[in-house]
Amino acid sequence: MQKNPPVKLEFILLMASLMSIVALAIDAILPAMSAIGISVNSLDTGNNQLLITMIFLGLGFGQLLFGPLSDSFGRKPIVYIGFAVFALGSIVCVLSHSLEMMVVGRIIQGIGLAAPRTIAIAVIRDMFKGDYMAKIMSFVTTFFILVPVIAPVMGKFILNHYDWTGIFYVQLIMALAVAIWFWKRQPETLKPEYKIKFTRHVFIDGLKELLKHKETIGFTIISGFISGAFIVYLSASQVIFENQYGLIDEFPYIFAGLACGVGLSTFLNGSFVMRLGMWRLSYLAIIVFSVNALLYVLLFWNATNNPVLPIILIFMAIQFFTIGFIFGNLRAIAMEPIGHIAGIGAAITGFISTIMAVPIANYIGSFVDTTALPLFIGFTVFGFMSLALFLFIKRTRKRHLSL
Repeated sequence: MQKNPPVKLEFILLMASLMSIVALAIDAILPAMSAIGISVNSLDTGNNQLLITMIFLGLGFGQLLFGPLSDSFGRKPIVYIGFAVFALGSIVCVLSHSLEMMVVGRIIQGIGLAAPRTIAIAVIRDMFKGDYMAKIMSFVTTFFILVPVIAPVMGKFILNHYDWTGIFYVQLIMALAVAIWFWKRQPETLKPEYKIKFTRHVFIDGLKELLKHKETIGFTIISGFISGAFIVYLSASQVIFENQYGLIDEFPYIFAGLACGVGLSTFLNGSFVMRLGMWRLSYLAIIVFSVNALLYVLLFWNATNNPVLPIILIFMAIQFFTIGFIFGNLRAIAMEPIGHIAGIGAAITGFISTIMAVPIANYIGSFVDTTALPLFIGFTVFGFMSLALFLFIKRTRKRHLSL
């Protein structure tokens, strides 16, 4: 039986940094959405949400490319290629004069960032397994969550003292710093005997192997449901707080406060998961996620305006507190049976959940115009769909174990 090695704080910080460039690329531009829209001649807030959702499209397709490559050529070289592609996308964004070109740049950014994001998960799976892997993922995510806390405030500061292009320059500098740190300090984790020869069949063979593991498929679909609903918040939060509530200067701090809730629950998950297990924790969290959203919908179904700010913040805080008990555990459960194909496994599961999430986010986000009610309707629908699928997988697993 594989024994989990001791973990160093530097490893957790490094893995969190690899993943955090994604959050930086998304959250830092939130305060600048209106300014970017004016610069690229797009005044439709619904269309401007594409600057958030379409980077996830790039992430989805990028994982399909970089996951298999990392199983064949190692984890480290692929991270460097990913950062180079991200740099190219950032340059396209800075030089954009239309929304269409900006969206292309964001997709390229997403493709590039798929490498460090996917490889971070694969590296963790290379080194750890079981509930201990979920614990490490929780601690990594805890530090990762610090970026959504800081990024909007940083973006607002840059916007006030320079312009929106400065946000992309800072992203490039930070990506370069993380790449150098990874190069200097992280050994290769893919053992030579686990390398898979790269052929045109590697994706098909990996998919066939992955389809043998029903739990992996099921929890990947659940991740897609929850992610889609959550991405709506990321893309529409600026509309809700700046346009609907008129909190232009306060928005970065509200976003940061809600992100702190996710960080706190993620940190607590790292401790609780060893005692309660990742199955039970994620199950309970999805129940709270769904019921809280349903309660909001029932209370404000006929309302023509949003509730007063403290009320919506309480509901959102509860909603996002559950996220910390959901994402890391769902990903750990999905990855647990496929450690022997961690690279392609992380790629395919990430692709499936992301490709599910993007259309969900675009559709629901198109309705977030005058109130935040569509956001909570999305949380409710996809929360209960996730809960139903979770129960089905749980019962199937119980029957299988009893045989």
